[in-house]
Amino acid sequence: MVFMGTPEFALPSLDLLNLSLHSLAAVVTSPDRHAGRGRRMLASPVKKWAVKNEVDLCQPEKTGESTFYSLLEQIAPDLIVTVAYGKLLPGRILSLPPLGCINLHASYLPAYRGAAPIQRAVMEGAGFSGVSVIEMTAELDAGDIIMQEKETISPYDTAGMLHDRLAVRGASLLEKAVRAIAEGRVIKQPQDHARASYAPPLTKKDEVIDWNRSPLELYNQIRGLNPKPGAHTLFKGRRLKVLRAAFPDENKAAAGKLQPGTVIAVGEKSLTVAAGAGMLTLIDLQPAGKKPMNAASFCCGYRIEPGDRLGGEQE
Repeated sequence: MVFMGTPEFALPSLDLLNLSLHSLAAVVTSPDRHAGRGRRMLASPVKKWAVKNEVDLCQPEKTGESTFYSLLEQIAPDLIVTVAYGKLLPGRILSLPPLGCINLHASYLPAYRGAAPIQRAVMEGAGFSGVSVIEMTAELDAGDIIMQEKETISPYDTAGMLHDRLAVRGASLLEKAVRAIAEGRVIKQPQDHARASYAPPLTKKDEVIDWNRSPLELYNQIRGLNPKPGAHTLFKGRRLKVLRAAFPDENKAAAGKLQPGTVIAVGEKSLTVAAGAGMLTLIDLQPAGKKPMNAASFCCGYRIEPGDRLGGEQE
């Protein structure tokens, strides 16, 4: 078996498969990338795992490279497993393993096909998500379903919380699927393509808080972008991340005719802001270049008063 993956989401699957009776011949991950202010070369979490566990490692720049295909031919895996690898596999690789190529996807397919299923589900206020193990095809996340399970999303979940649960639950489901494939007892189910929805990659625009939107939409945006990249606004021309917020129960006309983004009240533990036709309570914030802080510390340090405005400038 060859495993392909990149971020932390893939690690529980690697751990479980490595402990199983299935032989892990090699791990494939993305090349090291420059990151951070110092532009240092950083290895992916999956690479660090492979080095620590002394598993053969490959980091192709492109999956279509002939040298990469030749390497896979030499390994001759019975099965290729991908978990958040981040690259599409060409047809000749998909047809190489006798048992095929399978993928663990962090949604209850056919919902939220694409690169950001966890964040998009939370941002859109979905009531559930899930994990799906599918047969890989040329079309992204469109293959037949081998196994899948639902996972409830609570109104208080952040993307980070859901990510961690799905990573663990997905690992267990993936191990079951690999075992079933090896034993020849898999019944695949085609996806209902007419019901497919999509989760495109996050953009910089997704991160900007538009105070004209409803409080509920903003609440979901903030928790869907927590812990990263984070939703942000501007305060006095400087970027301000909103890490955690609350959606007050009495939210219909509390903001009156105040301009969206106007500070309504400064409390002991929160900051209430006009949003859409209601209001949103901000709890944890992070000014540019500073550490995260609670709303009380922010209001005290930056002398926030009712009537001040967030946003407003061109973001």
